[in-house]
Amino acid sequence: MPASTAPASFRGVDLSKYLRMDPHLLLGLLNTELRNHCDSLDDLVKTHGLDPKKLTEKMAKVGYEYQAAQNQFR
Repeated sequence: MPASTAPASFRGVDLSKYLRMDPHLLLGLLNTELRNHCDSLDDLVKTHGLDPKKLTEKMAKVGYEYQAAQNQFR
């Protein structure tokens, strides 16, 4: 199945429980998904059906912000 038509579960990790994940583990999963499958944070949240505000707030609580130029949380 081509990557562009594959369901999110086939494209990368399952982020459906992101609000309950340890934020430091989530950081690695997010950055891996951004590096391997998503061109931007917008692409990531749309692909996985995530709430961008909740995601960025969760990551900000532990000191990480999305950096568009690097396409990763730092």
